Amino acid sequence: MTHAIRLHQTGGPEVLQLETVDVGDPGPGQARVRHTYIAVNFIDIYFRTGRYPLPLPNGLGSDAVGVVEAVGAGVTDVKVGDRVGYLLGPQGAYAQVRVMPAEVLIPLPAGVSDRTASTLMMKGLTAQYLFRQVYPLKGGETILYHAAAGGVGLVACQWARAMGVTMIGTVSTDEKAEVARANGCTHTIVTSREDIAKRVRELTDGRGVPVVYDSVGKDTLSASLDSLQPRGTLVSNGTTSGPVVIDTNLLAVKGSLWVTRPAMVHYATPRPHMLAMADELFGHVLAGRIRGEPKQQFALAEAADAHRALESRRTTGATVLVP
Repeated sequence: MTHAIRLHQTGGPEVLQLETVDVGDPGPGQARVRHTYIAVNFIDIYFRTGRYPLPLPNGLGSDAVGVVEAVGAGVTDVKVGDRVGYLLGPQGAYAQVRVMPAEVLIPLPAGVSDRTASTLMMKGLTAQYLFRQVYPLKGGETILYHAAAGGVGLVACQWARAMGVTMIGTVSTDEKAEVARANGCTHTIVTSREDIAKRVRELTDGRGVPVVYDSVGKDTLSASLDSLQPRGTLVSNGTTSGPVVIDTNLLAVKGSLWVTRPAMVHYATPRPHMLAMADELFGHVLAGRIRGEPKQQFALAEAADAHRALESRRTTGATVLVP
C-alpha cells in the first residue's frame, strides 16, 4: 500500500485528497517507480477544474522522477535500480509509487540529479519542442515569450540565451522581471504597467517579431497578434487566462499570420524521438547552459496548497511535491 492524491470530482484545490492505494506488481511492458520528486504543472489545474476532461475518480499529475523498483515481462529499456523520469502516460504522478508503461520512462544521466530533473521533464522538454520543433529557432532571432518567469519560461530563457536568441519576455511583476533576466531573458515587459505590443515594436524598431510563444491565452491574444511581423507565427501553447478564440479574418488583416496549438504527445512520440529530445535537453544541462532547481517545494499531502500558490501567481519557476 502507498499514498496518492486522488480526486472524485472537479473543483477547487480542496478536491485533492490524500488516499491509501494498492499499487501492485507491474504487468507486461510496465515498470513500478518509486518517486523522489513530482512536478506540479499548470495543466494539472486544467484537469482538476474540469477544463480538460478526466474520468473520475482518478489520480492527477503528468510527470515525476524516481527509481525503478520492479519491471514486468518484456521490459528491456529500463531495469531495477535505474533512475528515470517521465512526462507522458496516464494521469497519476501525485503518488509515492505507481506503475507506468515502461516505454514512456526516460533514463536520467549520472550528472543530472533527481531534484534538477524534476524541474525539467515536462518544462524542459516543452521548451525543446517549442524552440526546436514547433517553430524551429536557428539563432539570431528576436522572439516574444509570455510568462517568462514561469516554470517553462525560465528554461526557455536559458535555452534562448544558449542559442543566441534575443528573447523579449512578459512578466507580471518587477521581481519576476529580475528573475527572468537573471536566467537569460534579454528584455522584459511588466504587463501590469507596460503595453506589450507597443514595447515590442519599440524594441524591434517597428518590425515586430517573427514568432510569439503564448501560454497565457485569452488575456494576451490581442497583444500577441499585434506584436507579429507579417506572416509571423503565433504558437498558442497554453491558456492560463482562458481559452483562445480567433477570427481567421483577423489573421489576414494583421498580416497573413499563422497560428498553431501544439501538444507534447505529437512531438515526443515515438519513443526514439522522445529520447532524442531528452538527450538534447540533458546535453545543455551537463554543459551548464541550462540549470533547474525547484523554486517552491511542498509535501505530497500539501498538493492543494501547491495548487493555490500556482493559481495565485505567487510562484516563480518550478514547483515540486516530495512524497
